[in-house]
Amino acid sequence: MLICSNDPDQRLKALQYLAYVCEEYGFFYLVNHGVPDCVIERALNGISDFFDLTEEEKKDYEKKNSTDRIRWGLGFSPGDHEAVKREYLKVLPHPKFEGPAKPAGFREALEDYYQRNREVIINLAKAVSKTLGFEENYLEKKFELETGADVSAMNVYPPGCKPNTQIGLPAHYDPGYFGSLIQNVNGGLQLNYKQKWINLDMPSSAFFIKIGDHAEVLTNGKYKSPMHRVILNNEVRRISVATVHGPSLDTFVKPAPEFVGESHPPAYRGMIYKDSLEANGYHEIDGKSCMAQLRL
Repeated sequence: MLICSNDPDQRLKALQYLAYVCEEYGFFYLVNHGVPDCVIERALNGISDFFDLTEEEKKDYEKKNSTDRIRWGLGFSPGDHEAVKREYLKVLPHPKFEGPAKPAGFREALEDYYQRNREVIINLAKAVSKTLGFEENYLEKKFELETGADVSAMNVYPPGCKPNTQIGLPAHYDPGYFGSLIQNVNGGLQLNYKQKWINLDMPSSAFFIKIGDHAEVLTNGKYKSPMHRVILNNEVRRISVATVHGPSLDTFVKPAPEFVGESHPPAYRGMIYKDSLEANGYHEIDGKSCMAQLRL
């Protein structure tokens, strides 16, 4: 990543461009991030192998109670509970990772990916702090990232599915300060930019990054969390790993004083991060947005 370059001119230009895309778009992709392709491939292959387990084996991780740290489930087409359009596995990678025991080697492959992914995200948080005009540990302090709560959803969208809608996952926002995504094939994700849906097109092994709700709240709307959705592709099996990187569960997030003034009053209400995740009857592992409640 040029934002970590030893060349001061390259680093400055990269930070200026990062500031521009964060404010104008709220999303971008990272290449040359330092995570080896083999780490990403092992994680994606392990996910594929998990979804190939028998339904009985996967049902060990069906929702049992609100304290689940691993959760498997199915997403169906609206009004048709025979048409599966999505299968998912959710875990909490940080501050304490737990993964499925099957298939062999899967837990270790996931843990390796999440550790390296988090290193990239923390370095990115330092760079984004600088784009906001602060010291590099600004976001780390504000969000108490040492105990930051991350939620990750591994998804498979099977080919040959003929649902009555092409929407694999409806339009939504994500909580947290950043969201990151990897996938095995290009396409499938759309983002809303100036009231238009645009297709995500990114290179293999790149990380897609988006601003999360709580970065929008902290910056009082300077950097905005983009709405996005998943479009089905009936020709290929699409696998993705979408991770919400969040503050510590006990962190009270509100517009920071540095972004509030007479001409820019607070546009969001403050809320403890855990409470925001549970605002609509969900649990931490659901990783659901409550942007409607946060906006004033």
